Amino acid sequence: MSILIVVDEPEDWPLDIPDVRIVTAQTYLAGPAFSADHTAGEDADRAGSPIVHSLRLFNLCKSCHYQGSGYYVSLLAEARGHKPLPKVGAIEDLQSRHLMRYLVEDLSALMQRLLGPLEMDDFEIASYFGRTTAKRYDSLSRQLFNLLQVPLLSAHLERRHGQWSLRSVRAMGASDIPSGDQKLAVLAATEYFSGRRQWSRKHPPRFDLAILHDPDNPEPPSNAKALQKFRKAAEELYMRVEFITRTDIGRLPQFDALFIRDTTFVHHYTYRFSRLAYAERLAVIDDPDSILKCNNKVYLAELLAQHNIQTPKTLLVHKDNIAEILPELGLPCILKQPDSSFSRGVLKVETEADLIPRVYELLAKSVLIIAQEWLPTEFDWRVGILDRQVLFVARYYFPAGHWQIIKRDEQRRKLSEGVTEAIPIDQTPEGVVRIALESANLIGDGFYGVDIKQVENRCYVIEVNDNPNVDAGNEDAVLKDRLYREVMSVFLRRIEARKQEHFR
Repeated sequence: MSILIVVDEPEDWPLDIPDVRIVTAQTYLAGPAFSADHTAGEDADRAGSPIVHSLRLFNLCKSCHYQGSGYYVSLLAEARGHKPLPKVGAIEDLQSRHLMRYLVEDLSALMQRLLGPLEMDDFEIASYFGRTTAKRYDSLSRQLFNLLQVPLLSAHLERRHGQWSLRSVRAMGASDIPSGDQKLAVLAATEYFSGRRQWSRKHPPRFDLAILHDPDNPEPPSNAKALQKFRKAAEELYMRVEFITRTDIGRLPQFDALFIRDTTFVHHYTYRFSRLAYAERLAVIDDPDSILKCNNKVYLAELLAQHNIQTPKTLLVHKDNIAEILPELGLPCILKQPDSSFSRGVLKVETEADLIPRVYELLAKSVLIIAQEWLPTEFDWRVGILDRQVLFVARYYFPAGHWQIIKRDEQRRKLSEGVTEAIPIDQTPEGVVRIALESANLIGDGFYGVDIKQVENRCYVIEVNDNPNVDAGNEDAVLKDRLYREVMSVFLRRIEARKQEHFR
């Protein structure tokens, strides 16, 4: 991936940055090198097919007003398939005071804490790629940059009735940087660009992949070693990887793909990331539609029933049919809240006295819940499917004396977890593979984990999960590093397809 800084005049940017090209707005707008090719540089593979690269463009022009040269730099960059910062939408957003205040609502607590001790009621902060001259305000500068995605900006804040708020924000051009701040601006830009792994000039990275994770998640879908294996596999395909967290949502448009490796929920930041990535036409796993569908057990139960997929005997429970549970399913039975995951929100009811209170407990959160017959097995099958192909198969065993893969205490803290045993696909019962593919294909072409119980020769789908676990030493025990390469190869194909579609 190439990096371009666009300025009004060459002398506007004081110093060179390694591996970053500085051009004027006039050169970018009128120069044939940028208008003629797709990505400011195409190579060809051995078969002669074009290899598309991405170009990241940082618009540091002063004239970013409507139909000014800076405005057209960002506008044409989007048309050319480059990745401008700021985008035209961000430039327009800066003109709306109400929208700006809405965008920075999450910064209110930070502003009160940092600016509260000030005696003045007006304060201006200049942000250079998330850095500012007063180090104690770097966290505010960084958050403004992450949220607004404007490389150089000046924010005017004011205090009224004891509360600090954002009055206005304007984009700065390179020529607006005070002489005393120029070294900091260059240092901030250099750190920002060099924060990604350095690549040889012979094989520069073609695309940028963001992996969303939560370092504080005690039960992530991929452990630390697996995340590094995903990184290595991507880099072998000339994709640069950056691990991002929930505060980086404003930066998504600067990437070519998003891989969500945190537990997904609908009313959760992971879903917002997925929606934004999808809207920005990134290659995204998991896509928002898969998150919506897989996170609701009621939807899955109805979908599987409509397509005659074998499941444990299932009843959609509401306040008017509670009495049908016992005669339909008997005891023990399983109750599930629609958005249950990781063995949470799934209850085994063994007595009639316990049934009604448990049902009402779950119905207090959702008008529909799931009740299923209990099928005792030694393990559950998990079939990992990506792009409508089986990627891995595993057996998830239950801890001794427990009926779920994860055993928790009354406070829902994990006490123990069963053993995971990876199984070669060709040694997996044909019925397990077939029903897994049939079920996952009803959702889409994303990354799914289909849980199946096998009772004698009959297979029953328990659920289809988006965002399935891939832990180093567990699910990858058969394919090893090939598993990670397969996942990254799908990302590469999807990115290339989107790039090619842009220029058709």
